[in-house]
Amino acid sequence: MKAAENIKHIIDRFPMGYVFTCDDFSEKVEGKEALVKTLNRLAASGRIVKLAKGKFYKPEQSPFGELPPDQFQVVKDLLGSSGKLTGYLTGVSIYNSLGLTSQIGSTIQIGRNEIRSSFQRGRYIVSFVKQKNSITRENIPLLQLLDGLRFIKKISDSSITKSSKILQDCIAALSEQEQTRIVRLALKYQPATRALLGAMLSDLGKEEMTTKLKKSLNPLTSYGLPGISEVLPMAARWKIK
Repeated sequence: MKAAENIKHIIDRFPMGYVFTCDDFSEKVEGKEALVKTLNRLAASGRIVKLAKGKFYKPEQSPFGELPPDQFQVVKDLLGSSGKLTGYLTGVSIYNSLGLTSQIGSTIQIGRNEIRSSFQRGRYIVSFVKQKNSITRENIPLLQLLDGLRFIKKISDSSITKSSKILQDCIAALSEQEQTRIVRLALKYQPATRALLGAMLSDLGKEEMTTKLKKSLNPLTSYGLPGISEVLPMAARWKIK
């Protein structure tokens, strides 16, 4: 089988929307220069789409046109390598999956310990949020909830009261072990985030879990979240107004 036909055969086996690079062919195709030329030629013909330098995907068609790849696929190289997690999806895409907003947006936000400047990749702007906690598979869902609390004022197509109610329901659905862990993770977040989590847990009758959160806050500091008392009766006790 000729090299070009071998490359096409391998691509045919990739799922639609799967983002691939030359590394996906390294053990099956000899000669990187020929591989790059073939991939660029296939992109020019429309058989595959070039997402960014050295990154391609097979386009999936819908009645409304070509579908972009899943956001995870677009940035998966920025979320980890060699089995080690270095980042996680956060921001609008996660808020959408939680029901906080109906918008999708053109920005992919990533939480990482080490951040970098924003950049364009395909149709998306990729931006970064500093995460001070360890990024593990167990922590990621909890960090995503804490990010929602942290940026609750900035969630588009929603209100503070609506977002608070949804996030509190998510926290209520956590196991006791997960609730204990989210409190520990929150200690590395901003005071307003800690206070909001404390108010939610207090409102859920989990006052005993909030001791460390309460001690971490300045008792003279207050936090502005207009209308929050409508859904969180305990908000005032946490100086949230």
